[in-house]
Amino acid sequence: MHIYCSKQHANTNGNRFCIQCGESLPLPQGEIITGRYKILRQLGQGGFGRTYLAEDSQLNQICVLKEFAPQVEKPEDIQKAKELFEREANVLKKLQHSQIPKFHASLSTKFGQKDFFFLVQDYIEGDTYWDLLDKRLSHGQNGFSEEEIISLLNKMLPVLHYIHSRDVIHRDISPDNIILRSSDNLPVLIDFGGVKQVPASQGFWMTQLGANRTLLGKKGYAPEEQLRQGKAFPCSDLYSLVVSTLVLLTGKEPQNLYDSYQGTWRWGTDIKVSQGLEKILKKTLAYKPSDRYQNAEQVIKDLQKLSPASAPAVNKTNTNITKIKTMIAAPARRAGSLHSRTQMAVQALPLPMWMRPFAVSAVTTTAIVLVCAGTWGVVNAVVKGVSSISLPSISLPSLPGGGNSDSSSETTTNTGSNGASRNGNIASRRASLQIPEGFFTQTVNYIFYSRNPQLQGRNLGTGAEDEALRQQWVSIGQELLDKLEQAKLSSTARQKLGSYGGQDYQEWEQRASDGDFGNYTIKQLNTDTNRKFDDLFPGQRRGKLNQPTFGQIWYAIAADKVSKLESN
Repeated sequence: MHIYCSKQHANTNGNRFCIQCGESLPLPQGEIITGRYKILRQLGQGGFGRTYLAEDSQLNQICVLKEFAPQVEKPEDIQKAKELFEREANVLKKLQHSQIPKFHASLSTKFGQKDFFFLVQDYIEGDTYWDLLDKRLSHGQNGFSEEEIISLLNKMLPVLHYIHSRDVIHRDISPDNIILRSSDNLPVLIDFGGVKQVPASQGFWMTQLGANRTLLGKKGYAPEEQLRQGKAFPCSDLYSLVVSTLVLLTGKEPQNLYDSYQGTWRWGTDIKVSQGLEKILKKTLAYKPSDRYQNAEQVIKDLQKLSPASAPAVNKTNTNITKIKTMIAAPARRAGSLHSRTQMAVQALPLPMWMRPFAVSAVTTTAIVLVCAGTWGVVNAVVKGVSSISLPSISLPSLPGGGNSDSSSETTTNTGSNGASRNGNIASRRASLQIPEGFFTQTVNYIFYSRNPQLQGRNLGTGAEDEALRQQWVSIGQELLDKLEQAKLSSTARQKLGSYGGQDYQEWEQRASDGDFGNYTIKQLNTDTNRKFDDLFPGQRRGKLNQPTFGQIWYAIAADKVSKLESN
């Protein structure tokens, strides 16, 4: 069995460091740290290390083990890392609040010649608000209501008041760092890995490790002074909390709620709340820190002035709120059927593999327009006729500023000295893995455009000048196949890629509710699937899974987990 570093280098199980890049590898299940903490499974991974669910053998209870593994080599940097680690541990020790995970201990140990540091904290059972939002949107529901947002603010602001009164700033507040605790339905602020103690005379934080200044905070959630200058004030945390509530309210990421050209949030259009609440939120989101509320108590005081009568009735089925696609969103049945037809038609064309995804996009677009204008009979006629389309008739993207390339004399791709072999290799690998070509080409195309947004809507020629782009497309395909092999999906799950939908998840949810999986819950299925998916595609879920591409891989992982439950 192989384990992989973040760069997806394969390593033999049991290695602590990647044999190719030297990066520390995940701790295996069953590993015991300092003779006391047994690793049960990995919970997550970030820039400073990993988080594990562990069992404390002395207290006979479950806890969270947060690994801090700085990627530094110089002795002076290692010593500085130790000092930072101890300083942050000391900050966490003094935070004793019912809505903050309790700090237990700080540990240090060696693996080989490298030092590893750990923090031990309470394990909080529940879903993050990000997962709660995902679940709502995936079931066709809207984001959180205004009443729910006000309730969340009223419950979270006292927590911020508490940490700020102890000269601590969180710096990384977002929906995935707030958990709705199952036991009492209270929001719990987690992930204090970036917490800093405010210097008494400065009012801002700055970390210096070697010669590198560390700026923390998520883009869109953190204010400008934090992301650009490394400064953080109590009002910076308030800013991040309010941005989080806007995301929960609308189901949209911050960059889709902020007009960067005008420098304003989209009040009244994407963001619709009562006038009283809007006034409070606007003040909290002021660009200049001095124009904002300076502490949580001020926000609490103004929230208390909001009378129920002043808040409009919230329409929980407001269809004007845009829904974002998630990994378990049900696709429209007609669109899915149409896409499968266009995929079959494109496969009949004499196109090289690298070109097929662009052809799929063109044919699909044409067919969708016809659906709006005519009947399914017209669409069927068009789809049947697609196989007679010659290569020059297909509109392909072009290089930025490069113009269109006349490919009328070519029906195959000249990919250079090794292009043909690479193209053939990728085709045979895909076929041997039994991965549907329609799904594969669409996914590679999606990644290609994500990396080359400037190519959207332009024609990509087949001449030597586009050699590098064609090779890039093939390389992306090879990378995707590598990941799908690492996923170790069953042949059944691979064959169904491209045809999963919300009905599959609803069936699993119903069966879990009926007890078909024993004590295994749908929440556990989500957690286990998310963990495996995140190991393969780190950070991809933060961008919202595209349903026809990455969402299908999520489904396949979940389907295999369900199959294993059925066989037990």
